[in-house]
Amino acid sequence: MTLDEAMNQLRVLPYQDLGFAKIDHHRALRKGMPEVVLGLGKSPEQLAEIATELAARVDRFLITRADAQAFDAVKSNVKDATYHTTAKAIVLNRRKKTRLKEGIALISAGTADLPVAEEAAVTCELMGSHPKRIYDVGIAGIHRLLDHLEELQRAKVIIAVAGMEGALPGVVGGLVSAPVIAVPTSVGYGVGVEGLGALMTMLNTCVPGVAVVNIDNGFGAGYLAAIINQGQR
Repeated sequence: MTLDEAMNQLRVLPYQDLGFAKIDHHRALRKGMPEVVLGLGKSPEQLAEIATELAARVDRFLITRADAQAFDAVKSNVKDATYHTTAKAIVLNRRKKTRLKEGIALISAGTADLPVAEEAAVTCELMGSHPKRIYDVGIAGIHRLLDHLEELQRAKVIIAVAGMEGALPGVVGGLVSAPVIAVPTSVGYGVGVEGLGALMTMLNTCVPGVAVVNIDNGFGAGYLAAIINQGQR
């Protein structure tokens, strides 16, 4: 690049202050992935401005928990951004198309868990991994899960997404040697307390090799699974 282009890049390092937000442009250097933006609590205009600045300096970005109105605002500034409706995620990916690395199995207990599962899937894909989706295999019909046992046993890492009582990750963890990342969702009734019941079940599992992320945190699970799958430090 020219000297002026280099200076333009260095001028906003390590972060860029937009007044309402400070964009961490060093995140990719430290973590291997540019800063991921939480859409909740930000206006469409704020997200559009953040996305514009990111798109000028990185080859990919992810905005989670964003609605269609936010996407319209981002799209007006970043023409090649895309929207994943189920995951409610805005994505930019300008990286050279390469084959995504296999090794992640992504399972969900029920169809109601798909928004969180798809948030995990989008994150994995943006980080260079292909998650094998195995959906609606909860323990109420455990034969559906056992039909995929060979696939699960071949996986390098498994993401298990479940609401209600949250038993799926523990069951899977007892059948495989790979680490299981358990994701409780806020799907359920009454004493489920918007995912707290599932979270407590997962935290109390007696199965070794199961780690738990926060309620509805598909992004966190996808990020961790991709790091494990890619063998990154």
